[in-house]
Amino acid sequence: MNTYDKLTEGKILPLIIRLAIPIMGTSFIQMSYNMSDMFWIGKLGSNAVAAVGTAGFFVWLSMAFILLCKIGAEVGVSQAIGAKKEYRAANFASNAFYLGVFFALIYSFSLFFFPDFFIQFFQIHDDYVVNKGISYLRIVSTGMIFNFINMIFSGIYNGKGNSKTPFFINSIGLFLNMSLDPVFIFGFGFFPKWGVEGAALATVFSQFLVFLIFIYFSLHRKRKPFAKFSLFKRIRLPILLQILKTGTPVALQSALFTFFAMIIARIISQWGPIPIAVQKVGAQIEAISWMTASGFSTALGAFTGQNYGAKLWDRIQQGYFISISVISIVGLLASLTLIFFADSIFSIFISEGKALALGIEYLKILGYSQLFMCLEITTAGAFYGIGKSYPPAFISIFFNGLRIPGALLLAFHTSLGLSGVWWAISMSSVFKGIILVIWFLMFLHRHPDIKQSWLNHIICMNLLFLRDKRSMCGK
Repeated sequence: MNTYDKLTEGKILPLIIRLAIPIMGTSFIQMSYNMSDMFWIGKLGSNAVAAVGTAGFFVWLSMAFILLCKIGAEVGVSQAIGAKKEYRAANFASNAFYLGVFFALIYSFSLFFFPDFFIQFFQIHDDYVVNKGISYLRIVSTGMIFNFINMIFSGIYNGKGNSKTPFFINSIGLFLNMSLDPVFIFGFGFFPKWGVEGAALATVFSQFLVFLIFIYFSLHRKRKPFAKFSLFKRIRLPILLQILKTGTPVALQSALFTFFAMIIARIISQWGPIPIAVQKVGAQIEAISWMTASGFSTALGAFTGQNYGAKLWDRIQQGYFISISVISIVGLLASLTLIFFADSIFSIFISEGKALALGIEYLKILGYSQLFMCLEITTAGAFYGIGKSYPPAFISIFFNGLRIPGALLLAFHTSLGLSGVWWAISMSSVFKGIILVIWFLMFLHRHPDIKQSWLNHIICMNLLFLRDKRSMCGK
């Protein structure tokens, strides 16, 4: 294992940043598939954006199944690598792959054959939005299996501590997607103008290319995640059950998050298709801070997992506080950016008068929650690394569920109107961040293998760059 993979020794901050930056890059690549679509589709009008946004909820819902396998693979691989059990890590990788293919086939078949059933959930009365949403969803479903497998491969590499390889491979897909979007949407040369459907085709082709490269790497002796890695090891029920145990709370959290968001979108649809388009674009903009936090979360999860496997609890605690310190700065910058530069940012995507005014208001409201959202996501990674995925899932499900009654109350029983829906979303993120951090601090305080209290770590944050064999305040 080279120094880029081994997370159980060495200076903590450089390790986490070195691991987090490619993961953030990979996350931005995944987000950029949609951002690229939004940029070009926005030029077709807000109804086209609403069509893609409506279908996008069901692409988003697929993340529940992906995360079930991806998180199970990341945690299993990282803990096995930390415990120096590479054969066990290989079993986690192959069994997560099998689960991913199984769920991808079931879900993609459902979307392909019954897209009208899913789109009609929103009760949208605009024929253009409905028809284009159905077309987009059907095309994207044909490439969904590639996205499943690509994400699982990324998780396997991340769990090993090698985040550069998935970043490099996914970057290739991003550049292809960005190149194909304007060609397929607006036509060029012998390519016809496909509009909304063209955006879906560009995404499918890009994901397929990434899939081929990952398969090639998995068969290459020097480029596979680790020496004993193989996609075709025997199915092992205990490993499958462990993946399901770790990944199911995260999958349930993701599925319900999407479901609650769909209910919110249905509430918003009472103001017409423009607010749906605004929220879709706003969510993509907010995803910049969300993806940054997710990069630190995944890096912290891999770091925590390997040190958990090696039983280095003081190092786990140090890694958590270092990550939280860095992500707090990111969250504050994100808040200030959304609050003070909302007009400049949103106008990049949609410049129509009513949509722009709503988008500015939406971003400013979300700005107040960015710090707390970053804290929540990063802390969830610490929980995942030690195999405890239930606390972040419980907190997320509970407060995301409260968004619905909160939105109904603020939108229809106060003078806030549509803004009340967005305030309900923002305030729930504030509560999630505060409570989940407190929960993890209590866990650290009570753990018998941690020699120093977390309070000492906060007092001694100026010593973050100490090597792992020293105590935070010490020797």
